Amino acid sequence: MDISIIVPVFNEIESLRDLSIWISNVMRGKGLTYEVIMIDDGSTDGSWNEIEILSKKNYNIKGARFRRNYGKSAALNKGFELCKGDVVITMDADLQDSPEEIPELYRLIEEEKYDIVSGWKKKRHDPLNKRIPSKLYNMVVRRFTGIKLHDFNCGLKAYRQDVVKSIEVFGEMHRYIPVIAKAAGFKKITEKVVSHQSRKFGTSKYGAERYIKGFLDLVTITFMAKYVKRPMHFFGLLGTLMFLIGFGIMIYFTIGKFVYDMYNMTERPLFFFGVVTMILGTQLFVGGFLAEMISRSGEDRNNYLVSHTTGFSKRPQQNQNRQRKANPRNQKSAADTNKKEENSNTTNKRVAPRRKPANNSKKNNNNNKDITNQSENKNGENNEVRKPKPQNRQQYRRPKAKQVEKQQNDIQQPESSQ
Repeated sequence: MDISIIVPVFNEIESLRDLSIWISNVMRGKGLTYEVIMIDDGSTDGSWNEIEILSKKNYNIKGARFRRNYGKSAALNKGFELCKGDVVITMDADLQDSPEEIPELYRLIEEEKYDIVSGWKKKRHDPLNKRIPSKLYNMVVRRFTGIKLHDFNCGLKAYRQDVVKSIEVFGEMHRYIPVIAKAAGFKKITEKVVSHQSRKFGTSKYGAERYIKGFLDLVTITFMAKYVKRPMHFFGLLGTLMFLIGFGIMIYFTIGKFVYDMYNMTERPLFFFGVVTMILGTQLFVGGFLAEMISRSGEDRNNYLVSHTTGFSKRPQQNQNRQRKANPRNQKSAADTNKKEENSNTTNKRVAPRRKPANNSKKNNNNNKDITNQSENKNGENNEVRKPKPQNRQQYRRPKAKQVEKQQNDIQQPESSQ
């Protein structure tokens, strides 16, 4: 599948039908395979019923419904889990993001090989009280993160599938998906100027509090991106510096007491400042140590993203043959070693001893016993056939020529006497 379009929905029943028709016309015109995943974030105006109707009419439209309102970040995270397209597009359901921009975003991902392409609403159709805070907010985020984007809050963005399958979005951090992706190792990020439409139905679901929440989320993401695997480097360093400052103040007062005979030191604010900094430094150091132990015992302590691998699917015998072809001088030595191994294997094998034939001459007179061969008759009775066993082997030996002559002479003499 070419494209997955994820649309978070919260009380947008009026615009869903027009949005689905607009998307389908653009996709069919470009000949792209697609799916539209609409995530109902606990709507109360019947948006889910409209999604079900649209899904029955168009098999490319799919939907999922939350039991309650979790927020846009949760809706996007669920959509990232369900999507199957090579390129993932996110857009709002209020018709302010134009689906006409989707083919160009797809081209930048597939041909230009970008990981993320963020939309830039350069000409906004919003009131002034929303545009000025947005510009200040984007300027602070650019300076803070180092990502050169002009509109972090734009809902129209394009991602490679590897990006959305490797990150996790929660809280109010949907504004900082490029920051999360950069921390995960996806650094090819760019932006594209997109058209911005005026709102036709409903009202905005965000107020002024989103800027406060956004700043706090920015601090959280920055800390997690740098120190989530090594919290001791942050808390330990800060605690150590504070403890050293307080310890230096205490040394100053100690020298003043015993060398310069200073009095009323405990009444000075500097004395209390030194005590407080030493206590806070110790607490921060211990807190960093505990955080380090927790992070080391977590399930994701050795979870790292691998972009490419090579050589693991090859058989070791093929690699050895390639090495021998590449180094012909080593072929003789390898053959010699193989012969030595074969010889060592043959010598190590145990040879079974041969059985000696039985010597009948050493047997006792018990060999005169009969060997019975039992056979069954038709009536089922056993008949024993006994064969006498010779006492000596001489009975079966051929007589010699002299013995034959003597026997013949013995036979002829009684005949002549008669």
